[in-house]
Parts: sequence; structure tokens; C-alpha cells
Amino acid sequence: MKDFFLQLKEKFARPVEEEMDEPQGDDYVELNSPAPREEKSRVLVRPFVMEDFEDIKQVLDVLREGHTIALVNIKPLKDKDIVELKRAISKLRKTCEAIDGDIAGFGEDYVVAVPYFARIHRNTLTEE
Repeated sequence: MKDFFLQLKEKFARPVEEEMDEPQGDDYVELNSPAPREEKSRVLVRPFVMEDFEDIKQVLDVLREGHTIALVNIKPLKDKDIVELKRAISKLRKTCEAIDGDIAGFGEDYVVAVPYFARIHRNTLTEE
């Protein structure tokens, strides 16, 4: 069985010749390489640590750009000053609403904020 996988690996690992001297038959299809992607089209998941209220500015800036999902560790600010934490979360929530994004907490120490193209799944518990 191991030999089979090794043979399969060798078969698919061979480099494809770009130009062939022989005419191509019906068994081959020529594929063009995809167009280069723009760097802006990629989504970046970026962690942040909020130690002071001023740290929220960097999170808001990347959310406004629209290509970054922010994972914010709020524990240092929560341990330091709960009033500043509430102020920062309020500002983050308002910005998410303004850009049609979404925000949610997970665990006790993290908040995730996403721009317009993403939504955060929330489990809804139904009482019987």
C-alpha cells in the first residue's frame, strides 16, 4: 500500500512541460495559469492586545480598511480599568455598526470584530 502512494506521489510530482514538441492529442487540456491576485483581495486575521484605551485606534483603522478580522485580547485592559474597557468596546461596537460589520465576545478575554463581508455565528439556546 505504501508503494502505491509513493508511485502516485511521483506521478503527480513530475513537472509539467510548458512547451511540447509533439502535437497535443485529445487526452490533454492546456491550462493557463490564473491571473495574479491582488493583495487587497486577501483576508487577514490579526490579533491585537488592548492594554490602554488608545490601543483601540489601531483596531478601528484596520477594520475600516475592510480586509482584516480583528481578534482582540481585552484581558489586560479588563484587569487594569473596567470603565476604559467599556468605553473601548462601545467605540468598537459603533464602528462595526457604521461599516456594517459584526462584533462578538468569545470567552471572557477575547472580542472578535469583522468587517462587512463576514458575520459571526452565534449559538442560540432554546429553552424547553
